[in-house]
Amino acid sequence: MATVLAAGTLPWRRRRGHLQVALVHRPRYDDWSWAKGKLERGETFPVAGVRETLEETGLRVRLGHPLPTTTYTVATRTGAAVKEVRYWAAEVTGGDGGLVHEVDAVDWVEAAAAQQRLTYAHDRAQVAALLAADSSGTLTTWPLAILRHAKARPRASWTDDDWLRPLDDRGRAQASELVPLLAGYGIERLVSSPSTRASDTLAPYATASGGRLHLKPGLSEEGYAQDPSRAGHHLDRLLVRGVPACLCSHGPVLPDLVKRLLDRVDPALAPGLVARSVIDEVATDGLAKGEVLLAHIVGTGEAARVVAAERHHPLDRG
Repeated sequence: MATVLAAGTLPWRRRRGHLQVALVHRPRYDDWSWAKGKLERGETFPVAGVRETLEETGLRVRLGHPLPTTTYTVATRTGAAVKEVRYWAAEVTGGDGGLVHEVDAVDWVEAAAAQQRLTYAHDRAQVAALLAADSSGTLTTWPLAILRHAKARPRASWTDDDWLRPLDDRGRAQASELVPLLAGYGIERLVSSPSTRASDTLAPYATASGGRLHLKPGLSEEGYAQDPSRAGHHLDRLLVRGVPACLCSHGPVLPDLVKRLLDRVDPALAPGLVARSVIDEVATDGLAKGEVLLAHIVGTGEAARVVAAERHHPLDRG
């Protein structure tokens, strides 16, 4: 059976101390649901979720931690298909609320009351997870992305210093594709190895977002070989700052950084169990070139704890 890939969000806000979520009404189906839609060609799930939310609600959002995925059967022109919809908690950051696309109304309702308003039972698991996160104090998070540099020219074909080795065509495409992905999580602070292949991986996002690229020799392969403690220091500084950040480094450096994140997972929290499995997987398999490990964190400094994690590759798309 064919699969239809889609993504959406649960936009949320607080009013007078109450947690509210935005539901959308589609006149074609006369139903109340979440803002969502099919992936366009070349899109990743998070990018599609942000785009569809803006198109259907007029709201700009920053993705928080992932919520339960929904699968159900739909009818298509070629027969039945399984529709897979991935969701994120999404904090509203702006937008005029103007409606486009298939929606004729957006209603803000208290999250606890959304269960009754939703038309479909398969849409209720997401708001239940949102309420559980709010109850445990893990709804408001900040993202820390660990990024392995994009694909570079092979070492064997490069005769200059290795740290000057540039991205190849595929790597430059990956760097461009990272722009909307990192933007979806509202990444602000950019820290990178000064090696060309690493800094050029983040450069397109720095240009698009107006951010400054902070180059740290301790994140390079050469700097790590001289003093392995420096890479962990740079990660710890980001945990102290507590602002949405991306750290770009190299395959040999990443295991230490991933272990530091694993040590921050709170096993007492249900989402933390999922985060541990994702980070454990990265610790075992590593990250592909251009791939991102995205950790959702509550607190800062010594109190910082990872409550959810996900991984995305620029080529993992519809």
